[in-house]
Amino acid sequence: MVRYAFTLFASAFLLFGVQPLVGKFALPWFGGTPAVWTACMLFFQAALLAGYAYAHAVATRLTPRSQVRLHVGLLVLTVGVLAVRAWLSGSPVTPEPEWRPSEVEGLTGRLLAMLAVTIGLPFFVLSTTAPLVQSWFSRAWPGVSPYRLYALSNAGSLLALLSYPFLVEPNVPRTVQGWGWGVGFVLFAVGCVVCARDVWRRAGEPAAQEVAVRVEPEEGARPGLGRTLLWLVLSACASVLLLATTNQLSQDVAAGPFLWVLPLAIYLLTFIIAFEREALYSRAFFSLLLVLSVAGVTRVVLEGPHTPLGFQLLAYGAALLAGCMVCHGELYRLRPAPRHLSAFYLSVSAGGVLGGIIVSIVAPRVFHTYAEYPLALVVCCVVAMVATLRDPLGQEGAGRLRRLMRMFLLAFVVVGLGVAMADFRREVRLTARNFFGVVQVLEQGRKDPAEHRFTLKHGAIAHGVQYTEPTRRRMPMSYFTPESGLGLAIGEHRRLREAVGLPPGLRIGVLGLGVGSTAALAEAEDSVRFYEINPKIISLARGEGGYFSYLADTPARVEVVEGDARISLERELERREAQGFDVLAVDVFSSDSIPVHLLTEEAVAVYLQHLAPHGVLALHISNAHLDLVPVTLSHAHAFSMYATLVVHEPKDDGARSVWMILSPDAEFSWGRTFRRATSSVRRLRLAGAPFVTWTDEQGSVLPLLQKSRWTQTTQEITEQPGEP
Repeated sequence: MVRYAFTLFASAFLLFGVQPLVGKFALPWFGGTPAVWTACMLFFQAALLAGYAYAHAVATRLTPRSQVRLHVGLLVLTVGVLAVRAWLSGSPVTPEPEWRPSEVEGLTGRLLAMLAVTIGLPFFVLSTTAPLVQSWFSRAWPGVSPYRLYALSNAGSLLALLSYPFLVEPNVPRTVQGWGWGVGFVLFAVGCVVCARDVWRRAGEPAAQEVAVRVEPEEGARPGLGRTLLWLVLSACASVLLLATTNQLSQDVAAGPFLWVLPLAIYLLTFIIAFEREALYSRAFFSLLLVLSVAGVTRVVLEGPHTPLGFQLLAYGAALLAGCMVCHGELYRLRPAPRHLSAFYLSVSAGGVLGGIIVSIVAPRVFHTYAEYPLALVVCCVVAMVATLRDPLGQEGAGRLRRLMRMFLLAFVVVGLGVAMADFRREVRLTARNFFGVVQVLEQGRKDPAEHRFTLKHGAIAHGVQYTEPTRRRMPMSYFTPESGLGLAIGEHRRLREAVGLPPGLRIGVLGLGVGSTAALAEAEDSVRFYEINPKIISLARGEGGYFSYLADTPARVEVVEGDARISLERELERREAQGFDVLAVDVFSSDSIPVHLLTEEAVAVYLQHLAPHGVLALHISNAHLDLVPVTLSHAHAFSMYATLVVHEPKDDGARSVWMILSPDAEFSWGRTFRRATSSVRRLRLAGAPFVTWTDEQGSVLPLLQKSRWTQTTQEITEQPGEP
C-alpha cells in the first residue's frame, strides 16, 4: 500500500506545485491581472478533466496489463519531452519568450495555448494518477476503501500550495523551481512504474481476478442521469466560488501566488474533510458558518477596500470554506460504489471545468461586474437550504424549529448581500468588464454644479476624478495634484531648467493612464507619453461618453501607447528608441492590486534607460494594505539613486497619495520645490534602510504586509533638512 500512497502523494504535490510556478511565469506577459490566474485555472481544470477521462476509459475498457503497457509508455514519452525541453530551452517548464503577446486582444486564448505547449503533457499525466492508480489499488486491495487515498492526494496538493508562498517563492528562484519540479516528476514516474509492476504481477493471479470483479448487485448499480447532474452542479458551484473568491482578493492586494494559493488551499481542504469521513460534514454547523461568513462578506462590501486586510481574508476565506464544504459534503453523500469511482471523478472534474468556463469565458461576456461571486454564494446558500429540508435530524419538534431557523438565517443573509451589492449602482453611469478587470464611471454631486464630477473606478479603487464645472475642469485631481509627489517632481524640474537658462518644455512619461489626470500638470511646451494596457481606459480618457476631457483639454502634446508598459518600453529599446523622459511616472495599480512585474529590478533598469541624463523616476506607491517603501528603497540602493518620499494628505480636493521620487542628483532630491511643499516630504537615508528586493526570478508581497513596522522604520531613516 505504501507504493500507492507515495505515488498518489507525489503526483498531487507536483500537480499543484507547478500551478503557481507556471502562473508566475505567465503573469508578467499578460498584464499582471487576476484574469491571468483565472485563465490558468481553466487550463488546469480542463487538463484534469482530460486526465480523468483518460483514466476512466483505460480503467473500464482495457485489461490490467493493457493499462500498464499504455500508461508506462505515456510516462516514458513525458519524461523524454521534459528532457528535450530542458536541453533546448534550459528549463523543463519555462515558457519561451516568443509567447509574449504583441497586442491586447485574444489574451485568454494565447495564454491557454502557451500553457498547453509548456506544461500540457506532464500536467495531463499527473492528472490521470488519482483515478487510475486508485483503480489499480481497488483491484489489488479489494477490501480497503480507496476514498482515503483520495484524501491523501488532496493532502499532498494542500502541502504543495501552502509551501509555495511561504517557503518556495520567497527563497527559490523560478528557474531553480522549474528544475526541482522536473526532478520530482522523474521520481514520481519511478513510483508509478513500481505500482504498474504490482498490477502486472497481480493480473496473473486468478484469485485476484475473481476478487476484483466481486461486487454486490445493489452497490454496482449504475448512477442515473439525475445523480450525475447533481455531481456536476455541486462541483461547478464550488469551482465558481473558488475562482470568484480569488478574483475578489487579487484585485485589492496583488495578483500572485500568495493570494492564488490561499483560496485553492481552502478549496482542497474541504475535499479532504468531506472525503475523509461522512461524519465530518455537519449540515447544521456549516450552514451556520455560511450564514456568519456571508454576513462578514456583506460588511466588506459595504465598507469597501479599506476594510482591514485581516478581516477581508477571514470573511472571504470563511465564506469559501463554508460554501465549498456544503457543496463537497453533499457531493460525497451522493458518491457511488467503488466500481463507478472513475465516472464519479470524471463528473466532479467536468464540474470544475464548467466552473472555470463560467468565470473565465461566460461571466466577462454576460456580467459587467464580478457578479459571479455573490451569485455563487447565493447558490451555496440555496444548496444548504435544500440539504436542510432533506436533513432527517430536523423533522420533528425542536429539530424542526432549528431547521426553520437555519433556513430563515440563510435567506436573510442572501437578501442582505443582494441589497449591499445593489446599493453601489445608484451612482454608476457606465460599467465595463474585460480581461483587465472591471471599470466603472460614477457621477457624483449632481445637485451642486460646483461639486458635479465623474470618477473612474477600477475594481474597488478610484483611479481618477474630473469636475465638470468649466473653472475646475482642468484642475489636476486625485493622486496627481501639484502638491503630490509627481506634481512636485515636475515643478522642481521646471525650476531647475529655468535656473540654468534652458528653454521650457518637459518630456513626461506615465505608465498607467487612468482618466489622463497627469496631462493637467503639463504645459504647452511639454509632451506627455502614456502607456496603458486596458483599451477601455484609453477609450474613456479620450472622451467616450463625455465623462473625461483631460487629454482633450491639455495644451501639451499627448501620445498614448496601447499595451503592457514594460513590454512596450523594452521593444522601444530594441528599436533604439529611448524616450529621454525628464520625469517617468509609474502608476500601474489594477484596482489596488500591484502588478509586481512592473516594480522589479529588471523593470526599473528598463525605465532608467528611458530617462534623460538628469531624469527622475516617480513611483506611485499608495496602497491600503502594503507598504512599498522597502521595495523602492531597494531600487534606489541597487541603482545608486537618491530617494525622496512624498505623502500628500489634502484637506479638500484630491486623494491621499504616497510617491517615491528616485533621482540621480542629490540637489534634485532635496530641491527648493520639495522643501517648500505643504506635503510631508522626507529624503530617506539608504544606510540602515529596510530593503525588500523584487526581481523577475524572485519576489513576494508577504514581507510588505507588516505595514506598521515599515512606517516606523521609514521615520527612523528620514534625513533632517540640514543634513547633506
